[in-house]
Amino acid sequence: MAHAAPAPRRMARQRRRPDVFSARTHSAVNVALPVALGLLYGLWAATNRRFGGPITGWNVLFGFVTALVFAVVFAVLWRLSPRLGRGPHALAWGVFAGCAAGFLVSQSNLSVYSSAGVGLVTGAGILLINFYRFYSREDPMGLDRA
Repeated sequence: MAHAAPAPRRMARQRRRPDVFSARTHSAVNVALPVALGLLYGLWAATNRRFGGPITGWNVLFGFVTALVFAVVFAVLWRLSPRLGRGPHALAWGVFAGCAAGFLVSQSNLSVYSSAGVGLVTGAGILLINFYRFYSREDPMGLDRA
């Protein structure tokens, strides 16, 4: 008795999570998330720089400039980094997180070695976590299976 051979799979099935939000919601989040994170980061940096003293105009200006720079860099990285391979993608987020953490520590009047150490440790941790995440969720052919 002969049996039919199984047909080869032409394309692996990709499991996609259903998209429950509308395009309008996604575009609103694309703007709101960098702005909200930037304002939070700017407030944190301005608070570290103040050393518990009074709030001045220069301190407020420093907070807003820091928030603007953080939001722009975050938005560009968030938009462009998925186009990179898993290694450069993880490296980009690791460098960003390390620089952000090191800058916050440097505003709190600690030594340069402390801020560099915190930045390196944070960046290395984010690099490893993201590399594992991108490596485990990507097909060997480069297709995303998240």
